[in-house]
This record gives sequence, structure tokens and C-alpha cells, in this order.
Amino acid sequence: MSFNTANTPSGLVAITPSDTAFVDLVGVVVGGAGTVSLVDSLGGTTAVTALAGQTIACRIVQVKASGTTATGLVGLRA
Repeated sequence: MSFNTANTPSGLVAITPSDTAFVDLVGVVVGGAGTVSLVDSLGGTTAVTALAGQTIACRIVQVKASGTTATGLVGLRA
């Protein structure tokens, strides 16, 4: 049996939201409920209202400080 790793994250990283830093993520796990303001790989900015424990699955290039109130964010590395 083979295991398809095409959509499997390569690792985890703690996220400090920033309006200037860029990341290369395939998702974010939310530790504490709130809003996550993110920029996707197509350049679109979206504010997602997330519950604690929720995973936001999307190709993410930035997790913005402005507009993000969720806590305990963990990134899923591409």
C-alpha cells in the first residue's frame, strides 16, 4: 500500500500574525476562537470566523495581524 503525500503538510509552525511577513502554508489550525485574516495564494484577502480547533484548509501566503483576533494559531507547512 502506498501513501499519497501530495496534500500532506510537511510540518507545523507557530504563527505570529503579521501585516508584513509572508508564509507558505496549506492550512491553519485555530487554537482559540476568533477571526483569522489571511491572504491566499491568488492574492485575495479573507476574514474567516473560526471556532477553537477548526482547521482552515487553503494555500496561505500571509496571516495578517490587522483583523486577526483568533489565538494559538498553528500553520501547516506546504
